[in-house]
Amino acid sequence: MPISTADSGPCDALSAISRSHRPFFEKGDGLPLGPAKAGDRGVNGSHLNPLATIADKRKPPIFFTVFIGNRSHHFLSSFNFKEDSMATGDECCSVQLIDGDGSFNDTGVERFIKEVKLHECGLSYAVVSIMGPQSSGKSTLLNHLFYTNFREMDAFKGRSQTTKGIWMAKCAGIEPCTLVMDLEGTDGRERGEDDTAFEKQSALFALAVSDIVLINMWCHDIGREQAANKPLLKTVFQVMMRLFSPRKTTLMFVIRDKTRTPLENLEPVLREDIQKIWDSVPKPQAHKETPLSEFFNVEVVALSSYEEKEEQFKEQVANLRQRFFHSIAPGGIAGDRRGVVPASGFSFSAQQIWKVIKENKDLDLPAHKVMVATVRCEEIANEKFAAFTANENWCLLEEAVQSGPVAGFGKRLNSILYASLSGYDAEATYFDDGVRSAKRKQLEEKLLQLVQPAHQSMLGHLRSGTLEKFKEAFEKALNGGEGFSLAARNCTESYMASFDEGCADAVVELANWDCSKVRDKLRRDIDAHVASVQAAKLSELTSSYEAKLNEALAGPVEALLDGANNESWPSIKKLLQRETESAVSGLSNALSGFDMDVETKEMMLSSLQDYARGVVEAKAREEAGRVLIRMKDRFSTLFSHDSDSMPRVWTGKEDIRAITKTARSASLKLLSVMAAIRLDDNVDNIEDTLTSALVDAKNNAAVTDRSITTFDPLASSTWEQVPPAKTLITPVQCKSLWRQFRAETEYSVTQAISAQEASKRNNNWMPPPWAIVALVVLGFNEFMTLLRNPLYLGVIFVGYLIVKALWVQLDISGEFRHGVLPGLLSISTKFLPTVMNLLRKLAEQGQSPATNYPQTNQGTDSKSFQNGSTSSSTSSSVSSGVTAPRNGMEYTSPSKEE
Repeated sequence: MPISTADSGPCDALSAISRSHRPFFEKGDGLPLGPAKAGDRGVNGSHLNPLATIADKRKPPIFFTVFIGNRSHHFLSSFNFKEDSMATGDECCSVQLIDGDGSFNDTGVERFIKEVKLHECGLSYAVVSIMGPQSSGKSTLLNHLFYTNFREMDAFKGRSQTTKGIWMAKCAGIEPCTLVMDLEGTDGRERGEDDTAFEKQSALFALAVSDIVLINMWCHDIGREQAANKPLLKTVFQVMMRLFSPRKTTLMFVIRDKTRTPLENLEPVLREDIQKIWDSVPKPQAHKETPLSEFFNVEVVALSSYEEKEEQFKEQVANLRQRFFHSIAPGGIAGDRRGVVPASGFSFSAQQIWKVIKENKDLDLPAHKVMVATVRCEEIANEKFAAFTANENWCLLEEAVQSGPVAGFGKRLNSILYASLSGYDAEATYFDDGVRSAKRKQLEEKLLQLVQPAHQSMLGHLRSGTLEKFKEAFEKALNGGEGFSLAARNCTESYMASFDEGCADAVVELANWDCSKVRDKLRRDIDAHVASVQAAKLSELTSSYEAKLNEALAGPVEALLDGANNESWPSIKKLLQRETESAVSGLSNALSGFDMDVETKEMMLSSLQDYARGVVEAKAREEAGRVLIRMKDRFSTLFSHDSDSMPRVWTGKEDIRAITKTARSASLKLLSVMAAIRLDDNVDNIEDTLTSALVDAKNNAAVTDRSITTFDPLASSTWEQVPPAKTLITPVQCKSLWRQFRAETEYSVTQAISAQEASKRNNNWMPPPWAIVALVVLGFNEFMTLLRNPLYLGVIFVGYLIVKALWVQLDISGEFRHGVLPGLLSISTKFLPTVMNLLRKLAEQGQSPATNYPQTNQGTDSKSFQNGSTSSSTSSSVSSGVTAPRNGMEYTSPSKEE
């Protein structure tokens, strides 16, 4: 007899059975029967412990067939568990997808997907759902067919609603991964007669997400007009019309509790009923004539009664299970796969579909597919972008490139980028191509935007490093004696090629960034450096040759202008031409090593020539500013020195007028030479003009005569035939300079005239004739007295000697040369010391031996002769003896000629 669990606990019942009979547990899917033991599997594929399985409430409900004698009895181990939690087994797990109130369990679904690793499946998965009247054995069928663990109705407690909302589980042991949804039964008394909204919503949801829809129906309803499956079919067909572009779904009608009527006879009737229902359902205008086969693949299977023919039922279920293996392969049981959503987006897709259905909106599956692809691909892209930013290799590379160039930068960065994009491609490969490609492009753009600063830094380091190396190599080449143009060309080509290699090493293949701007910047920097070095070198060369020209021209030009004469400017011109040609030739040879056009080279050479000419002109202008000093020096030289360059002594015989005219003419010559620059072959009349206006007496008289008005050739600011640029001293300035010159030299002439007159007076000892006549007339008596008394003559002679000695010692003629008053003052200060000195010398000579006199007289005569004295030997001897100084030096009076 059947054992019921209503009166006693399941463990007590099994214990009672085990004591009287050895229990046998029947395992599904053709497994052999035998004594139950630890390690055996139940209908859901989990390991069984005969007692623990029933006692463990976490295990799924398991059907047992217990054989007692010749009878078999069925009982169900049924336990309640929380409907919002995920039930797991060794090979399957389940979760409530949508509860009875229509709320989507997104948290539970996410955990479920992670548990079954659905995101790894891509498109290789299938979704099966089941519809049917309440208490028609849907959950039981799924548990036997897919080894799931859906809760089943306890027949011993009565017929009532068991499944609320929509449950989902993973099939155990079926490839590919297959998800099964157990929908709440239709026509249930719990929801009432009028509450069909959830039925339609769940039916539409199943059609939208499922590849295969199982419709569970009773065999005895086939052929009935008011059968329980007709409202279900109408619901399916009606909601199908709300799908804008429904994919072709497989509808598998599962006929339960098949009778003896063959399936071949039942199937046509069922298909006819289905067609009638299809024809009666209102359809959009576009699908008025569309056959059912355009939307559904209809399959019909029949199963025996589970309660009456359990073995046959299980065998048929096992055979049906085989059809679900490789269901998505070509020719498989699954329908059209065009609208399938990749596994990683299944949760989001299902949630959005249910949201649209709950809002009672039409469901556009293609647009939904695009929407799911958009959201999921964007999520994947964001994940990959975040992973890239946190990538250790990228962080190290980014940090390294901030401080300097990184070898293999492009290769390392490309590797990281490709790894990130490959991860995106792997996860998003099954989503819509257009969306996937667009999001991939966006991800590329974000990644490239992220790495672009690092790439720019790399290029910046390459550019700066290459530029520095170029500068060093270029300087080294120039110091080594290599030609400037050759060194610049070789170094530029070498280091531009080096930069290109660095750019090739740093290239980011995905970006296709153009490095030409950085390359052009480097080339401009190199060209600018070459230009600056060339300018410095050219400036150095030019300065060098200018310095040589300045040294070669400044001194000689000054000397030539100082000795101004008719040959001064021709000599300066020859000097300028010679030195300029030498400098231009040297600079031209030096410029041959520079890569420059002929025009620039000619300009530099011309500039050097102009510089040389400018040196001469500047020196001439400088000397012209000192012309007055030069004129006075020349006048002083010619006026104060004779032809032998000896200082001139004005004795009264010189022609001061002629000497003055000659000196002034020479000074005027210097003025005429300095008046203008004469480096060209032009002829001027400056000298004649100055001579006629300043030296010629007649012209001077005419100029000074204010009663006669005449033309003044110097009353002008320019010279005839001389450009203003070549004028150094204007005519007006010449006139002013000449006036100043004459005023400043007039004193020298006056002094010369005074010195000459004084010399004449000093050298004229004879009295005037009238004085001589007076002396003869008046001094006749004295003369006769001297004749009568010769002693007076001796006294006079001694007096003469004394006066002569004083004359020599006091140098009276020399003292009076500078004037009478200065002479008197000087003589008055020296007179008494000189007299005392003479007396002392006479006393010393009087005491010396007589033998010394001859020698003294002889030496004195010799010394007097050497001094050119015109007096007699005796007089010279006495004079020299008297005037010998203390230090042995001699003082002699000059001759009259001196």
